[in-house]
Amino acid sequence: MSSDILPASDDRAVAELTGQEPVQSNPLFVGSLERGFAVLEAFRATQREMGVSEIAMATGFDKSAAQRFAFTLHALGYLEKNPATRKYRLSHQVLGLSYTYLRANPLVEVATPYLADLRQACQCRVDLSILDRQQIIYLVRLQSRREAFGATLIGRRIPAFCSSGGRAMLARLPEDEARALIETSDRTPLTPHTVTDVDAIMAAIAHARHDGFAVSVQESLVGEIVVAAPVIDAEDRPRAAVHIAMPFAECDEDTIRARFAPMAIATARLIAGGG
Repeated sequence: MSSDILPASDDRAVAELTGQEPVQSNPLFVGSLERGFAVLEAFRATQREMGVSEIAMATGFDKSAAQRFAFTLHALGYLEKNPATRKYRLSHQVLGLSYTYLRANPLVEVATPYLADLRQACQCRVDLSILDRQQIIYLVRLQSRREAFGATLIGRRIPAFCSSGGRAMLARLPEDEARALIETSDRTPLTPHTVTDVDAIMAAIAHARHDGFAVSVQESLVGEIVVAAPVIDAEDRPRAAVHIAMPFAECDEDTIRARFAPMAIATARLIAGGG
């Protein structure tokens, strides 16, 4: 299963563990709209063009339903069709929604100048992420050098359990809530170094709670070490995380803890105070 898709069943499992009612049981919930978005989500998982049969397979819909949803989304401009292959792909119209979200997001507006200052000070890649259930989403990514393509793009999702930003934010949640999110995560390793054992992950989160930051060493990307500190809201819950990332060959864990963790913490506090 791709880490970019969170099945509805996982949402229900989290709801049961946290005592919340699954949103799908609410009479206001429109199931057909959910199915339409499932088609768009399927493209995020595959990151390629898909024909109607492939859409049906990815969503679990029958071919007729997949064809209707794809046709409608194409008519609305959210899918485009390759004239050579007759397959669908996401259209540029999706980017308009992303721009509107980022432009209107007060956290992004407040954080960006501080992140730019941090990048200048540390001469490393600097990111801002938020926690979305079992995953983190990157909202701001400021490069300092040529990097892997995926590490440069906003909107990327990775599992929270194996990322420094995810652990930093999970550390600011009640322990039972954090454990519920981890237990219902798809803990497929992203690299040979990814820690997947729930108790070991909870131990790392406990260290992050004590230290005020978390470090991930090659757990989400081979050759990369990342330190992250949480941005806390007025209710003492995690609002975001500030990341500093660099090649592992250039910095060991002791150095990143001693030198770069205080920089991430200071920037996170500035963002929390400014927004």
